[in-house]
Amino acid sequence: MEYTFSRLQNAFQHQLRHTPTQMVRSAMAQINWKPRLVGIKGARGVGKTTLVLQYIKLHLSHQLPETLYVSLDSLWFAEHSLLDLAELFIQAGGRYLFLDEVHKYPNWSQELKNCYDQFPQLKIVFTGSSLLEILNARADLSRRAVMHELPGLSFREYLSLENDRQLPSYSLADILFSHQDIVPTIVDQVTPLRHFPAYLREGYYPFYREHDQAFNQKLQEMVQLALDLELPVLRKVETAYLPRIKQLLYIIAQGVPFIPNATKLSHKIHIERSTLLRYFHYLAEMNLTHNLFKRARGISQLQKPQKIYLRNPNLMFALADREVNRGSLRETFLISQLAPQCQIQYPPFGDFWVEDQYLIEVGGRDKTARQLKNAPQGDIAADQIEYGHGHKIPLWLFGFLY
Repeated sequence: MEYTFSRLQNAFQHQLRHTPTQMVRSAMAQINWKPRLVGIKGARGVGKTTLVLQYIKLHLSHQLPETLYVSLDSLWFAEHSLLDLAELFIQAGGRYLFLDEVHKYPNWSQELKNCYDQFPQLKIVFTGSSLLEILNARADLSRRAVMHELPGLSFREYLSLENDRQLPSYSLADILFSHQDIVPTIVDQVTPLRHFPAYLREGYYPFYREHDQAFNQKLQEMVQLALDLELPVLRKVETAYLPRIKQLLYIIAQGVPFIPNATKLSHKIHIERSTLLRYFHYLAEMNLTHNLFKRARGISQLQKPQKIYLRNPNLMFALADREVNRGSLRETFLISQLAPQCQIQYPPFGDFWVEDQYLIEVGGRDKTARQLKNAPQGDIAADQIEYGHGHKIPLWLFGFLY
């Protein structure tokens, strides 16, 4: 038992040595790492593991003998429990325990609660799927865990990575009202329009650098795995129904932005309307889609969205079997950059109603404000322009929100 535990420690040290720290996401500084129990959830492939290992390397280098990182899909857990791990770690003088992929461990929430209650000297950080059910009545982790969600790379982070420099982020108000001052400071350092097409195709997921020749295939496999493994375990979806959820995602991908007709769809894929609406909710929970509602507050699983977008532009190229529509691509980019920071609703006119006060219309370089003439605060996010003027703002600049 002691030998196998030492192998876990050696594997951690090996992973840490091979973790680069040249590019660190700004999310690291925004996470509150101080509580005794911190959770980081997010879609597959957005970089949760790298973020955690970078944090250890940069902030716990002097406490490495008291630190351990373990992925809960390790074979070690075939014969040992999470409580076994915590006990052995405490006996070895451990204080900082990082648990990756907790959703792959049966009964993770209850055992995590037990570790938290039994070992008050231990600080635990865990990562897992976007589908993590933190408000778990049995384990009641909601009172103990401070949760954070990690999105994929923003366009700003992609530019920073590609150009080996740290670029600042801006608030939505800064972008809407000060874009003419902000853009020159960015363009002096990088050329956004040159990098923008590549980001739309493959820049949202950090692993794009490892799979440049087979990125879409890797992304398709990742989506399949998420549906096949996470929905049955975390949402108790019967495996017999998984092909219907995949069919639903395929239908959405071909028609983004997708305007759902619940009655027709339920007949087409042979499920009840209530089940269909629940599947819409699951796909959004998994960060595969974004559901746009007229009212963003109090959304239930049985409310039909007005429009459905894929969560990010990369998914459009990976999942659609036809040429990607440029207008839909622009809208998908904008919602992918707004969603981690802002509340977005379906507007009476225009494309997006943001933070209950800003109406944003998306278009090309020649887009006019005709559709926004009755809006008290209307702006155009225009593609294929480097500089904006007045209420016409470069679309790419919204990629600097985080």
